[in-house]
Amino acid sequence: MTDETTRESNNRNGGENKLNTPVSVEGATAAEERAETGESFADVLREFERTHTHRASQHQSAARQLEGTVVSLDVEQVILDIGYKMEGVLPRTAFENNAEGVKRGDIFPVSIRGRNQEGYYQLSRFRVAQPRDWTALERAFAEKTPVAGTVTAAVKGGLSVDVGVRAFMPASRSGARDAAELEALVGTEISCRITKLDVADEDVVVDRRVVLEEQARAMLNMRRAALKPGDTVTGTVRSLMPYGAFVEIGGPEMRGIDGLLHVSDISRARIARPEDVLSVGQELTLKVLRVDSETGKISLGLKQLQPEPWETAAERFLPGARIAGTVTRLTDFGAFVELEPGLEGMIHISEMSWAKKVRHPSDLLKTGDRVEAVILSLKPPANSEPGRIALGLKQTLADPWLEVQRRYPTGAQVEGSVTKLMNFGAFVEIAEGVEGLVHISEVAAGRRLNHPSEVLRVGQRVQALILAIDAEKRQIKLSIKQLIPTGLDEYIAEHKPGDTVSGRVVAITPSSIDVELGDGIRGTCRPPKAGAGAQPSASGAETSAKADLSSLSSLLQARWKGNAPAPQTGPEPLAEGQVRSFRIAKLDAEKKTIDLELA
Repeated sequence: MTDETTRESNNRNGGENKLNTPVSVEGATAAEERAETGESFADVLREFERTHTHRASQHQSAARQLEGTVVSLDVEQVILDIGYKMEGVLPRTAFENNAEGVKRGDIFPVSIRGRNQEGYYQLSRFRVAQPRDWTALERAFAEKTPVAGTVTAAVKGGLSVDVGVRAFMPASRSGARDAAELEALVGTEISCRITKLDVADEDVVVDRRVVLEEQARAMLNMRRAALKPGDTVTGTVRSLMPYGAFVEIGGPEMRGIDGLLHVSDISRARIARPEDVLSVGQELTLKVLRVDSETGKISLGLKQLQPEPWETAAERFLPGARIAGTVTRLTDFGAFVELEPGLEGMIHISEMSWAKKVRHPSDLLKTGDRVEAVILSLKPPANSEPGRIALGLKQTLADPWLEVQRRYPTGAQVEGSVTKLMNFGAFVEIAEGVEGLVHISEVAAGRRLNHPSEVLRVGQRVQALILAIDAEKRQIKLSIKQLIPTGLDEYIAEHKPGDTVSGRVVAITPSSIDVELGDGIRGTCRPPKAGAGAQPSASGAETSAKADLSSLSSLLQARWKGNAPAPQTGPEPLAEGQVRSFRIAKLDAEKKTIDLELA
């Protein structure tokens, strides 16, 4: 029977003959030598069966599920006794919590994947089935379960694999990267998946790469699951992005696990771009912040392994202390200053200048400026609230309001520039950092204004009189109109007490007479005493008194006899609208008052 006939017979028998290991050339040669030395055929047959059985058992044991007993552990792997001359090895990441709970004597089911460079068996915790017949092959194909096989030869386009029957594995599905790796697989035990099974034509195609990828993913998930928040890991910067850096975690046993180091978690100091402090290929020690069990995303932190500056901030930054820092950013309400990496304070816009009305921090500061400031208050972080440090810039300069009352007493005349016009008045800067308010009623004399802009403009230099000062509230009341000469001022300057002047009676009351002496110039006259002359009269037609009839008869008789004086005509009674002569009794230039009396 020829070799070809034998192969066809084996195939028709369902490949059962192929499940037996053929006699090796060395075994046959040894049997022939023993026959020539006089050994019986039975002895030779027994020797052949013994050798054949040993090798078959070796082949089967390498493929079946084994039990491995832990004999030792090191920092990277677990070494197990699998009953062979050489031990097998598993990476620590193949166990939960990086094999922290594994100890000597523990037993685990394992399968052999191959050998490493040191000769140790490379093990897997994934169960691999060993087909025994076509039925087993069909079940493995239907269930897509991995099967064990032995690479027997390199053939055109791929490898020949013994999985109980002869199967073909395309080179592209072998997991080998080049021809050298492909040749190295010959004679090794592998796990593969049946991708094509034709019983009639005995056509079997297997795929090792898909099994390797599944095992790698499963191993990766196990390694990722072993990571937990708070763990400290090492990693290599793989790529940089505007929002952070992607870091490959750990050594070869963790290869393929990436985490994101966000830009906000790189440093306690504020940084604009990750590339300012990191570079691709840089080795880092990091802290695991979060592990998303659903997406597998891992968040890493670098600054979390640096000292927390807030822990001692209250002891090192006392209120009232003078410190230096760098302006990191500006907002509409203030400027942030970095006091040290991870510790910032804020200068509110109201604490920037005594002298200027700062409308935006950029009026005085810009990013990158080195400034000195005074610590106003410090509030450590608590209950998820961030810590705050309030700083003052103007406190490093002298407060001009401390000298206001000494330099500008009430009644003093000052000069300044109009800084702002409002509906209710105008603000005038009388010194650097010191402003006073001129109320609209104190802007112009003898004129009613609707808005100060009718007579004033921003930037105009004006003179004003200080009416009042409230240093605590930092307020000064000013008057412009009281320094502008008026007709009343000129009238008072040109007259003196005792001068006789003329005026028109404007109003008469029991207590006073209001007299107009000129345009806008008023004086006050005291009414005459009763019986001392003419009495005030609203109409101007009544006499001072009525004589009785007896007095009138006596007066007429005396007059006719020639010995009675002629009656005297008295002054005309006062009346509203009447023009009369008055004598100035008193002039008060400060109070701007004129007291009169009848001339």
